[in-house]
Amino acid sequence: MHRFGDAAARLYGAAETLLAWRPDEFWNATPAELGLALQAPPADGPDRETVDLLLRRFPDEARD
Repeated sequence: MHRFGDAAARLYGAAETLLAWRPDEFWNATPAELGLALQAPPADGPDRETVDLLLRRFPDEARD
């Protein structure tokens, strides 16, 4: 039989290593959020062409 503390320590270790979560992020996440985060493949950022397209399509407005 596993104890809650043992399971929590293993899950926190995974969240810390794989997700770079700090303790407060781990303890404030729901079990569903943790499960989804651990299953999700790492996201690659957009390529430069996509960034340039988005910048042209959605320019920042000048703010005074």
